[in-house]
Amino acid sequence: MKDSAPRALRKDAAENRERLLAAARELFAEHGLGVTLNDIAHHAGVGVGTAYRRFPNKEAVIDALFEERMEDVETVAREALNEPDAWHALAGYLKRSLQMQFGDRGLNQILSDPTLGDTRINDVRVRIAPLVVELVERAKEQGAVRPDFEPTDVIFIQAAVSTIMEGTRDVAPNLYERYLALFLDGIRTGRPDFTPLPIPALSSEVTHLAMTSERRRERGRSRP
Repeated sequence: MKDSAPRALRKDAAENRERLLAAARELFAEHGLGVTLNDIAHHAGVGVGTAYRRFPNKEAVIDALFEERMEDVETVAREALNEPDAWHALAGYLKRSLQMQFGDRGLNQILSDPTLGDTRINDVRVRIAPLVVELVERAKEQGAVRPDFEPTDVIFIQAAVSTIMEGTRDVAPNLYERYLALFLDGIRTGRPDFTPLPIPALSSEVTHLAMTSERRRERGRSRP
């Protein structure tokens, strides 16, 4: 009986931590990074004191979410490296990492935040970049991608598709898949034909709505 209490307390603490992280994801997605740790505690349904026992401040919550995502991306990259076909490995990594990013809008904001600290940026460089380098070098060695394709090009493809994700999320959630297919066809060699695009292009009217969605949201927030 003496051993059961500490185990129960540890389980309770872990559950509260996960509830706080889940609440933070939701609030960051809806309101951006301006929410407070108190807001996160209320949304999670735990006491403010409990929140501060798990995380000393909001930045610690952001760090925990960032670490979670880095672990997920690292796992996806390492799984891709186990794929013997270098093209499938590289394309699969891009698709899966972007799907993860699309499915978590709050974390996408964290990763895109211009105030992201040097420590977090360096974490990406140290942990993820070497895996991407290996994926690209294998693809080049197997002749699967154009010889002038470089690992840093992967970063800009992800950044470009991420921008499309955010701009069209409300009007055409899967549109980013079309442009990822275009990017992939642009770097691939030896294909007999082009990859069928998974979604048609938007009309000019819907494109205008997508490209001005953030401006409309800002106007709505500025109204009394």
